Amino acid sequence: MPKLKPETQQARRERILDAAEVCFARAGFHRCTMQDICKEAGISAGALYVYFASKEDLIAGIVERDRAKLAAELADLSKAPDLLSALARLGEHYAVEEPQYKRVLGIEIGGESTRNPNVAATFRSVDAYCRQSFEQVFERARQDGKIKPQDDSGTLSEVVSLIGDGLFWRRAVDPAFDIHKVLPVLVRMVSTLLNPIDPAVAGAVLTPPAAAADTSERSEASS
Repeated sequence: MPKLKPETQQARRERILDAAEVCFARAGFHRCTMQDICKEAGISAGALYVYFASKEDLIAGIVERDRAKLAAELADLSKAPDLLSALARLGEHYAVEEPQYKRVLGIEIGGESTRNPNVAATFRSVDAYCRQSFEQVFERARQDGKIKPQDDSGTLSEVVSLIGDGLFWRRAVDPAFDIHKVLPVLVRMVSTLLNPIDPAVAGAVLTPPAAAADTSERSEASS
């Protein structure tokens, strides 16, 4: 096989991971075959095995890619002047903007982690990373005087993670789920838990950005 440029190799690797996400979500980890992924990615089996030796390696690649993405988002979150608005925007991205099959994929990987020790190690490592990262964000906000919650930052991280898990599960399994209806309520719940110091900030974040825009458009249409 001719040697590919690094950027070409990276693009091919990303395409394989994208294809694996779709195939795992569509057929499940065990029913999906490496050939299915090759077909979805438009590459040969030989080309796939250059990058990933097994479906477990593919899951590890998917999860690590998601971890890198979240790390960048949390770095921005910790620097945001308005933590609650930034949290609302982040939640809206994962609950609304990302395709539904990604939420199905999350359930599939989580389920496989209960049976497969290798997948479990990868899944639990990233799950712990997410909770610890949110804990650090909340603790920094507390120390900076932006929030004054009743609970410690570790507990807040656990609760926010549970809310996210439930939201993602519902979106994955219920095609009729109205995310825009419940997301403002969830944002209010998180606002109450974090207890921002500035009441004006708390009031501004009660409605996520997209929902606020929809409300504004409806008001203009009715006037």
